[in-house]
Amino acid sequence: MRVGYALGGNGHCIAEARHHAGAFLDQAVSDHQLPMSARARDLTQLVVSELVTNARKYAPGPVLMELRLTASVVDVVVWDSDPTVPAARASDPGRIGQHGLEIVHAVTEKLLVEQERVGKRITARIALADIPRSDTTGPASMQRPTPVKRTAR
Repeated sequence: MRVGYALGGNGHCIAEARHHAGAFLDQAVSDHQLPMSARARDLTQLVVSELVTNARKYAPGPVLMELRLTASVVDVVVWDSDPTVPAARASDPGRIGQHGLEIVHAVTEKLLVEQERVGKRITARIALADIPRSDTTGPASMQRPTPVKRTAR
């Protein structure tokens, strides 16, 4: 399943994006009996919220969001007009705000940033099932390699 949305830059687009994501996942579950954990649904809406918030905050103009679903993952893809590649800041428990990318990186299986001719596209991949962990070395997100950053061709 795949769906795309053009979101205006107004103050309602973040809530609108979360609503679209929830409705899309609900439809996948009801129409296709796709097994999905409550955690995956919540994380998808969190990632949508963080990525759309950043796009709205740092890029002028509209935001495009695409949701792609397979049997095991959901990809949240957000495009905005700012070509600047975001970077997670160093951990600072005293810092107020600006933790969005850190959060997205921590809860996703994969995070990819691609510069486009105009703007950038960020793809975040979230597992639909809760994966049982048999190790004690830390969160799965800490075991992933650093996200790949590419430039448009």
